[in-house]
Amino acid sequence: MATFQPTGDDLNGNRSYLRFLARAQLDGRVRQRVDASDIVQETLLEAHRSLVQFQGESESDLTAWLRRILARRLAHAFRDNTRQRRDVRRERSLEASLDASSARLRQFVGSDLESPSQHAVSAERLRELADALESLTPPQREAIILHYFQGRTVPQIATAMQRSEAAVGGLVHRGMQALKAHLRNSAEESRE
Repeated sequence: MATFQPTGDDLNGNRSYLRFLARAQLDGRVRQRVDASDIVQETLLEAHRSLVQFQGESESDLTAWLRRILARRLAHAFRDNTRQRRDVRRERSLEASLDASSARLRQFVGSDLESPSQHAVSAERLRELADALESLTPPQREAIILHYFQGRTVPQIATAMQRSEAAVGGLVHRGMQALKAHLRNSAEESRE
């Protein structure tokens, strides 16, 4: 059996997925000072530098490895921007939270993994969903992440986004419509 040897393209193919996970973790106190794209760029740079140390056997191993690096980068960002000392428990907590966000994302795309080929299809669907999230307007994306991936209620989101509940409801509704359309278009393009 051939071993999986990821390339820079494999790393970059996870950019949207990692950005989604980073956005789902950044809360209001840090979000204003830290950009999810910067954290992802640092994550991919660290992964590229450490690629020879990667010992996984599949794309899912690569994704898990990238999530661990992202958790460390996020922990550093939280520490640097909240003036807290390094806390290994915080890094583990972030890692668990990223795993939970990833699991919610898999549930969102309806993934029940049974075989390696189904797992590969699921990984591709996760990337498509992350790309679709990137296509939304920033307010729609934030409302959907807060609601579906952080489990916040509409009143909580309204407070966090400083908008009315009706406005948040509209953002979530229009965002979901746009997500469905984007995913439908992607599916049609892949069949052609």
